[in-house]
Amino acid sequence: MRDDTADYRALFLGDVPLLDTRAPVEFGKGAFPGAVNLPLMNDSERQQVGLCYKQRGQDAAIALGHQLVSGAVKAGRIAAWADFARAHPDGYLYCFRGGLRSQITQAWLKDEAGVAYPRIIGGYKAMRGFLLETLERAVAECRLVVLGGMTGTGKTDVLRRLDHGLDLEAHAHHRGSSFGKHATAQPAQIDFENRLAIEILKKRAAGHASFVVEDESHCIGSCSVPVGLFQAMQRSPVVWLEDSLHNRVERILRDYVVELCAEFVRLHGAERGFELFAGRLRQSLDNIARRLGGERHARLRAVMDSALAEQGRSGAVAMHREWIEKLLVEYYDPMYGYQRQSKADRIGFVGELEDVVAYLRGAQQ
Repeated sequence: MRDDTADYRALFLGDVPLLDTRAPVEFGKGAFPGAVNLPLMNDSERQQVGLCYKQRGQDAAIALGHQLVSGAVKAGRIAAWADFARAHPDGYLYCFRGGLRSQITQAWLKDEAGVAYPRIIGGYKAMRGFLLETLERAVAECRLVVLGGMTGTGKTDVLRRLDHGLDLEAHAHHRGSSFGKHATAQPAQIDFENRLAIEILKKRAAGHASFVVEDESHCIGSCSVPVGLFQAMQRSPVVWLEDSLHNRVERILRDYVVELCAEFVRLHGAERGFELFAGRLRQSLDNIARRLGGERHARLRAVMDSALAEQGRSGAVAMHREWIEKLLVEYYDPMYGYQRQSKADRIGFVGELEDVVAYLRGAQQ
C-alpha cells in the first residue's frame, strides 16, 4: 500500500482524488474541490455517538458507533469506499483530524474488502490550515494589483485573459453587484476560501509572484473576501479600466439578461426558467429601491417590466438596454466616480481593455 501522507501541497497541486469520511453536515459546511463525501457515520449516527461520548466516555461511544454501523449498513458503506478506491487508485481518504474515523475506514477497507488505501495524516483540519496559511503567505509575499473601473467595462473579461488574474467573483459564484446572483447558489464561505487558496497555490507553483484582482467590496454576495487579502487590496496599486457607455450596456445585457436567463432556462425549462429569471431581475432592482429613491425606482421598474414582457412574447432583449443605460448613468456611474476619486493617488494606469491587458501582462515581467 502507498504510505499515508501529510504532503498537502502535493495533494492540492495534483488534484488528487479525495474520499471524505466526515458526516454530511460537516462536509456541507466546508470541503475541498472534487472531494467525494462517503461518510463513516451519517448525521444522526454522529450525533448519537457524540452525545454518548459526552455522557459515558470514549469506549462507550466507540461501542455505540460499531453498533450503529453494522450489518447491511456497514457492508454498503464499505462497498462504496471500495468502489471509490478502485476507481481512484491514486487517491486518499481522510476524516476531520485524521483520527479514529479515517483509521476505522482504512481498516475496514483492508480487512473486509481487501483494499489497502492510504489516509491523510491530520485530516481535513490540517489541510484546511495549510490552505489558510497559503492565503496568508501570498498576501505577505506577493504583489497585488487591483483592477477597477465602472460597471460593465469588462473587468472579468480582462482577468480571464491574464495568467496571474484571480477571479474572486468566479470562486464566489456571484458577479459582485445587487444583480450578481446566478441561477444556482453560492458556495459556503469555507469552500470559497479553499478554492481561492488552491488557485493561488497552483499559480505560485507555476512561478507567479504577483496577482491581479478586481476591486471588490468586502462581500461578494454571501461570500466575504478574506480579511488579510481585502486589507492588502486597499493599499495596492490600481489600474483603471475604461470603455464606452455603449459597450458597457452591451456587456450588462449579455451577462445579466441573456446569460442569466439562459442559466434559469437550462435548469428549469423555458417557461418556468423565464418566470424565475424575470422574478430575479425584478428583485435585484427592488433590492436597491431605497438607494434609487421611490420615483426613480418606479420609473426603472416600469421600463424593466416592459422589456421583460417583450422578451417573454418574442425573445427579443433590445428593450432592456433602456433601463440598463439609465441605471448605469443615474446610479452606478456616480457611485463608481466617487470611488475612483478616492483611489486617485493609487491609480497607476488608465486605459481600455486591450491596453489594460497589455499593461498588466507587462507589469508581471
